[in-house]
Amino acid sequence: MADWQQLLQLSQQMQGRLQQLQHELAEKTYETQAGAGLVRVTVDGKGTVRSLRIDPAAFEGRDAELLGDLVLGAVAEAQRRAHEALSQEMRRVSPLPFNLPF
Repeated sequence: MADWQQLLQLSQQMQGRLQQLQHELAEKTYETQAGAGLVRVTVDGKGTVRSLRIDPAAFEGRDAELLGDLVLGAVAEAQRRAHEALSQEMRRVSPLPFNLPF
């Protein structure tokens, strides 16, 4: 019975750590750029876009489709970085070694 209690305690500890980790990552921001800095995007640790800045020079001599592609590319890269940071942290969180009763 003690093994099951130990397993339950470890599970609760891990759940608490995961919640703390999610909160910490949500506070972080990741910024990327596209078009040599003409478009800059900042996302939080959840991948939510927090800011989008477009340099006025991005409009000069460019079509709307290209500008849209720059924005999408910057957003996708920022979200990828946030997801990668979360994945790395999740790999670090692992239960303590223990022997299962089965």
